Amino acid sequence: MPINIPDKLPAIKALQNENIFVMDASRASQQDIRPLRIALLNLMPVKITTETDLIRLLSNSPLQVELDLIKLRTHTSKNTPKEHMDAFYKDFDSVIHHKYDGLIITGAPVEQLPFEEVNYWDELIEIFEWARRNVTSSLFICWGAQAALYYYYGIPKYPLNRKMFGVFEHTKSDSANPILRGFDDIFYVPHSRHTEIKREDIIKVPALSILSESKEAGVYMVASKNGREFFLTGHSEYSPETLDNEYKRDLSKALPIEMPKNYYLDDDPANSPVVRWRSQANMLFVNWLNYFVYQQTPYNIEAIE
Repeated sequence: MPINIPDKLPAIKALQNENIFVMDASRASQQDIRPLRIALLNLMPVKITTETDLIRLLSNSPLQVELDLIKLRTHTSKNTPKEHMDAFYKDFDSVIHHKYDGLIITGAPVEQLPFEEVNYWDELIEIFEWARRNVTSSLFICWGAQAALYYYYGIPKYPLNRKMFGVFEHTKSDSANPILRGFDDIFYVPHSRHTEIKREDIIKVPALSILSESKEAGVYMVASKNGREFFLTGHSEYSPETLDNEYKRDLSKALPIEMPKNYYLDDDPANSPVVRWRSQANMLFVNWLNYFVYQQTPYNIEAIE
């Protein structure tokens, strides 16, 4: 089944050009099925790119998904047209009384600030609290994962001496967890961050499990043992060009940036990226939707507790 997204969302045309089947709201309304309701709180600056990346992965499932794009009332995006935000995004206040089968919260370019100094921190806390009462399973990405681990479990983040930037090898720490079903023994994930979480802090929390790590990039995937929260420090959703765009953007601004590791063919920025993470990314989202959303959520969505 395809993903059901708002009519005229820019991602529709981009994904159709990739032969990915998406369904607009008009067509979906003619199907007699209860789709999974997923909310996406998109905190990334270039929101259209992030929407497309995540919709691409959510579409690769036999389950029909209905996606709501959520924005904050306490923060105005500077890098996405206001017309796009007004047309396709809902204020959190307008969905606060709704239930969702799944929630995704993305990263944000604020990781070098203390959490409490982020101007929308108080509203994000509201959303974290709301999610535990109204969402079957939540997926937190990069800074979103660090923020949720800090708020829910007191896990701090630490500054890195240099940016973790590139595509890194990962292994499974808990092969029995269904979210890792079908993963190879070694798989690859892109990372782009200035801070990290540490394994020694996580293993002190009995409610959490480390599911995947990297010798170079550190802890990648953490989960609550009840399956309702997953925390990803990397960007499995990234398109092939994203790290290249970030690298060239920072170079053009004369910012300190090293070439992304294990990314370009022959480590030459003149060459195209080598995509090593696409199959893992698709498996991750299919497994999350199937084992932790679809199989756990009640048919009557109002019964979510």
